[in-house]
Amino acid sequence: MIARAGRIVSPMLVAREAELVRLAEAVTAAPSVVVVEGEAGIGKTRLVAELALLPQAAGRRWLRGGCGQVREPFPLGPVVEALRGQAAALDGAALSPVTGALGALLPELQAVLPPAPPPLEDRAAERHRVLRGLVEVLSALGPAVLVLEDLHWADQQTVEFLAYLVRAMPAGLSVVLTYRGEQADPALRAATARLADTLTCEHIALRPLDVAGTRALAAAILQTEEVSPEFAEHLCARSSGLPLAIQELLAMLRMQGKLIRWKGGWARRALDELDVPEGVRAPVQERVARMSPAARSVMEAAAVLRLAVPAATLAGVAGVSGAEALDEALDSGLLIEQGTLVAFRHVLAAEAVYEGVPLGRRQALHAAAATATRGLRPVPLGQVAHHLRHAGRPEEWVAAAVAAAEHATGLGNDAEAARLLEEVLRHAGLDPVRRAELTIRLGWAATYTLRIPAIGELLDEALGHELPRRLRGELRMLRALYLDTIRVDDLRVRQAFADAVPDLAELPELAAWAMVGLGVPTTTDVPFAERLPWLERALETVPADGEPGPRVFVLGKIAMIFVSSGDPRWWALTERILAETGGRPSSRQEVGAYRSIGGAAVDAGHHQVAARLLEAALDAGRGASGSARDDLTLRASLAMARYYGGAWAGLREELAALREQCDNRPYERLHIDLIAACLAPAPSRLDAAREMLAGLIRDLRVRGDLDMAAAPVTTLLRLARARDEAGAALAETADVVAGWEARDLWPIGVRAVAAVTEALLSAGRTQEAADLVGRYEVRTRGLDAPLAVPALALAHGHLDAHAGRWAPAARRYGEAADAYARLPAGYDAAQAVEHQASCLFELGDPEAGATLTRAIDTYTRLGARWDLDRATQLARRRGLRATSRIRAGEDGEAAGLSARQAQVARLAADGLTNQEIARQMFLSPKTVDKHLGAAMRKLGARSRTELGRHLGGTPGA
Repeated sequence: MIARAGRIVSPMLVAREAELVRLAEAVTAAPSVVVVEGEAGIGKTRLVAELALLPQAAGRRWLRGGCGQVREPFPLGPVVEALRGQAAALDGAALSPVTGALGALLPELQAVLPPAPPPLEDRAAERHRVLRGLVEVLSALGPAVLVLEDLHWADQQTVEFLAYLVRAMPAGLSVVLTYRGEQADPALRAATARLADTLTCEHIALRPLDVAGTRALAAAILQTEEVSPEFAEHLCARSSGLPLAIQELLAMLRMQGKLIRWKGGWARRALDELDVPEGVRAPVQERVARMSPAARSVMEAAAVLRLAVPAATLAGVAGVSGAEALDEALDSGLLIEQGTLVAFRHVLAAEAVYEGVPLGRRQALHAAAATATRGLRPVPLGQVAHHLRHAGRPEEWVAAAVAAAEHATGLGNDAEAARLLEEVLRHAGLDPVRRAELTIRLGWAATYTLRIPAIGELLDEALGHELPRRLRGELRMLRALYLDTIRVDDLRVRQAFADAVPDLAELPELAAWAMVGLGVPTTTDVPFAERLPWLERALETVPADGEPGPRVFVLGKIAMIFVSSGDPRWWALTERILAETGGRPSSRQEVGAYRSIGGAAVDAGHHQVAARLLEAALDAGRGASGSARDDLTLRASLAMARYYGGAWAGLREELAALREQCDNRPYERLHIDLIAACLAPAPSRLDAAREMLAGLIRDLRVRGDLDMAAAPVTTLLRLARARDEAGAALAETADVVAGWEARDLWPIGVRAVAAVTEALLSAGRTQEAADLVGRYEVRTRGLDAPLAVPALALAHGHLDAHAGRWAPAARRYGEAADAYARLPAGYDAAQAVEHQASCLFELGDPEAGATLTRAIDTYTRLGARWDLDRATQLARRRGLRATSRIRAGEDGEAAGLSARQAQVARLAADGLTNQEIARQMFLSPKTVDKHLGAAMRKLGARSRTELGRHLGGTPGA
């Protein structure tokens, strides 16, 4: 509303009526989640504010919080802001003891919360308890709308909370989230990408106004019936259609006297001479320049402070007294009152004013702001550090930033701690010991973040000085772990662990961990016999008493290697870990042990044990299991277990959601991509599937992750054999197959031995095939290698069938199918059954048809379309009628497409518009258009009709 004469603000919402209707309909259909996306200045906040004024919004409690550009070390900032004033509403509410854990986070609510529960040993469990408590408090507040704005600046734990909240939404709650799409964290998008059917979901992408919308908004702001078309067209071009820019340009024109009435409307005077850039910077700076010196000081102080502060604090930083200057600043419309607080209406305007402040004045204001913010409660430590840095007071800045990082670490906000410490290390002058200490803190904080910052040069810089042995050893260990995470060079990683060991005598847990790093089979030039002594030394070095977490973690790493090498001692180590943890990990390090063993057990064929360990680790935190990184790795390993075990329902969608969270996590991303590539490809896209698999195998070879290569090698060889390209595929995979043997990864490689055998036979290399099978039989004998029995039976079946020995081949295939089923490994079992049926047909056995039907039924259940097509063709050739079908589009990523491209393509083929797809998938229409265009290019489709044919369906069907 135009509350004061000098303000230029639209009294009504213009050109957003349809968006407001969609927003209102979703919010009133609780439980619901609404995303409002758009660039800065587009009108996200105004749209949400208008919603609160609608009659249908009455009767709901409004809870509002927002993120700031300068972060604070305490997590969950916007959620805390939304809830801290709700003590009266919660008075008398029946809250469970778990909500007592919110006392430290929300001291304003302590009087109405139960007593704080006893502290837990692990921060991850504490954090999970906080998430549960927050959801319960939101539920207790009754029908409510939780508005969280500017989430492109959200801290990692706020994003984690949203992911948790949407899985446990109170029935009466509606959540409205706003962010700038181009700056949003992929994890934020993923949190709202695939929601339960029980939730009402809406995604509103605000676009710049066109000329008509600009004309309507200008008329509303100027309170006239219309403006001239020429004026509106010029205004739209100058403002890029941003409502905020339109508002600021009109305000500047009025102040300059260049807005005049003309023939019942508004026109421009000397508009062609007005040199105004697009956006808001110039008009805002000119408006501020026309204010009185005192009011200009208030504007500059508000631009430096960036956050909403009491009027007295703002005046103190500005160095003004009396209310006149503040009133003048508020009359401009650039500032807004939020209860007793004052702040800029929009961050763009604040940035424009800030850029216009001279350096000397800016430093003085930052110094005053640092003093003033120290007097706020709670003290915004991140703001204090920010102001001290820009005030040119480096020593005080470093102390404040380190204090803020310590506070963040204490609250489990590792990502914010890492950001603060990295900033200090990159920009502050520090003595070598202090630099080493802070680099160590950064290294450990970065280890537990979802997206590890590029800290390699900081570690190298710290190590470039003479240091005490203990500091040098810990830095070298962190450098080895960092290199191991980014996996650029296996030999370099191994050398980094070797460099760390001599300096870790005072830190036995880390010394044992480094020895494990030297025992990991990552390079082919070190046989297992030479790696084994390092593992033995690690077992001797790890302390037998003290804190269980570090000991359990190292034992888990050793057990992991034993699993991969078939050493049965991994069972005893696992039993020891289960005994020490009570079968449920309660710390981040214990979660790491379960994750390590479970991941290796998946690859080695211990599918059921792996699933139990991984589920236990995930359940320990339920969305906050140790760290966001732990959570992602566990889910990726469980997805692999589901693939191997034949539990494919919903797996493609789960992989697509996980893929969006894998920014800067190459290991997890590769893990997820190879599962997606191995899921049975579409028959019409075998070329693209083969190319994708070959690329993944190349990546695994470069990274040295050969323990993950069995599935893609198997799938690639099967595809190549079906296309009479076995020789070329064998050449592409030869070094990987040889690598399994060189690294003594017999329990891992045996998974692919049947596919390699079949490819060798197809290429006419019969003796090599027999030698391979014989070699694996000898080398897996006596090892704990559950895959050896079914895989070698299947390989022997291939040898017999190739020689025309149908009866022994059928028997071998049957043995393989039964053994695979016991693991379980449903997809592999179905392939063995299909081979058995082929032999029975050759023998004229009447059970052949029923046997083949079993394979067809499994392929149908899995959605394995390529296998189903092959099996049904065999049935037809044998005079059988195959009735099982997979519905068009169920094969997911029509091979060659990414998971997201395939999903967009399927929806487009079903007749949905880009806008409808965007709403359903919580994407912007522009992103949908990009994915759809890529899918059509890859499929060679020129229209949605052709797209439907390529995907096996009919558009609109």
